[in-house]
Amino acid sequence: MTEIHYASKGAEPGSPRRAMIDSQLRPSGVNEPWALSAIAAVAREDFVPQEARAAAYIDRAVPLGNGRYLPAPLYHAKAVTTAEPVKGDKVLVVTVGSQYLPTLLGQLAGSVDTVDAGDLAKGLPGSGYSLIVVDGAAEEIPAVLIDALAADGRLVTGLINKTVTRIALGRKSGSALSYLPLLEMGIPAIPELAAPKRWSF
Repeated sequence: MTEIHYASKGAEPGSPRRAMIDSQLRPSGVNEPWALSAIAAVAREDFVPQEARAAAYIDRAVPLGNGRYLPAPLYHAKAVTTAEPVKGDKVLVVTVGSQYLPTLLGQLAGSVDTVDAGDLAKGLPGSGYSLIVVDGAAEEIPAVLIDALAADGRLVTGLINKTVTRIALGRKSGSALSYLPLLEMGIPAIPELAAPKRWSF
């Protein structure tokens, strides 16, 4: 079995980061050594507002302001293990005001680009991504993201169905994306990825 590396400062026994891993992630089925080593190496408190640093490792979303939230640690851990990034991956992360998830994936993938959810209409930094990860839950994935996926590319996101949020893995086939919902969990909605209002009679 591959050893988990807890060498990073801040992941020592008794630290909030180590407690998050041992009491939240591992009991929830996140036991992949490569994922836990990456999580142990990133100081989550550096990616939230100063006043929220003490809450960075609790098992709930952290407010970032403007109606946006950094998802709970379990979402990030499940997103990473679902994505299974490798050094050959070209990754795009749809962010919500924090660079935590891009930093996490940057340890595992070949390259990582980012785009703020509010800037999707302005275009993306690239195309032909083998992996796109959304840092929260969407009611609808914009076509611009599906178009940016390479053939057989994968997309990991939270999906909202009515009031239920689930982490899901999407696979691109042709010009369409098919989803496999994986696990129901609390995932903060991204306001910019709400479904357009439709008329009803």
